[in-house]
Amino acid sequence: MAIIEKRGAAQWRARIRKQGFPSLTQTFTKKAYAERWVRDVESSMDKGMFIDHREAAQTTLANVLDRYELEILPSKKSQKPVKYQIKTIKKMIGKYYLSHLNSNILAKFRDNRVKNISSETARKDLMLISRVLHTAVVDWGIQLPNGNPVAALRLPKPALARDRRLELNEEELLLKAALDCGRHIHNLIIIAIETGMRRGEIINMQWQYINFQKKTLHIDKTKTDSPRTIPLSNRAINILKKQPRNINGKVWNIRAGSVTQAFIRICKKANITNLRFHDLRHEATSRFFEKGFNIMEVSCITGHKDLKMLKRYTHLKAEDLALRLQ
Repeated sequence: MAIIEKRGAAQWRARIRKQGFPSLTQTFTKKAYAERWVRDVESSMDKGMFIDHREAAQTTLANVLDRYELEILPSKKSQKPVKYQIKTIKKMIGKYYLSHLNSNILAKFRDNRVKNISSETARKDLMLISRVLHTAVVDWGIQLPNGNPVAALRLPKPALARDRRLELNEEELLLKAALDCGRHIHNLIIIAIETGMRRGEIINMQWQYINFQKKTLHIDKTKTDSPRTIPLSNRAINILKKQPRNINGKVWNIRAGSVTQAFIRICKKANITNLRFHDLRHEATSRFFEKGFNIMEVSCITGHKDLKMLKRYTHLKAEDLALRLQ
């Protein structure tokens, strides 16, 4: 049953009550609009296609971003950069209701972002919006009238993979400069080169997970939440045996941010440019392939779940491959 009544000089309120469905009310500026809405809604109910979009019409993008930050983000490992993304997105397009958020709005957001930041950062912003909207639908039951609008959007192209590897005598120069800064960071850099572990995985290493007899290390905390056990080279074993023990059970008594800052200073001291700590993971991964490990063996060591992503981290030197063709 539907009722349409005049509420003012230019207001018409339509109300639909039908058994088995929630009571719906909508206000329009013209009676014809109200009648059309009633026909469309009742038709969808009769066909079994009705979806209640009222919550989407009452919820802004800022609302779901806030809820995501409160309920979902605490379970994620990397929170600080995501919080910054959320703050930026809210400021630019947070006012839009989910029912009105479409690909046109997001396209303008994308185009404005790439004017001031890299296309990769703009891409990450849009992917975050997509994840938040997916969470709103799947976990919070907020039905979007037109689905996830990010799916209909052309995303900026992903950044090209870095192919920076250690050249000539850079490893020697790097380790010499590191030794001048302290044995602790010197040993840590060697472990990074020998294992291909991520910075956070190295920082979280614990003595109880090192098996010197089997030459293995169990990595309990990983980026992908999938613990793994990796082999250790003789060089890595020798370095770890010389490393002093901490009473807290951790191998390294240093914060992740401090590692990055120390590495920047070391590179400057060694006169090495365009080298990041994460590039040591690239270097290690490439060396595994050069030693003859296949892609599945390398993925077990590095922890890459996506073999396509593993390929991005792998940059074999053409001159080394040429030697194998002789």
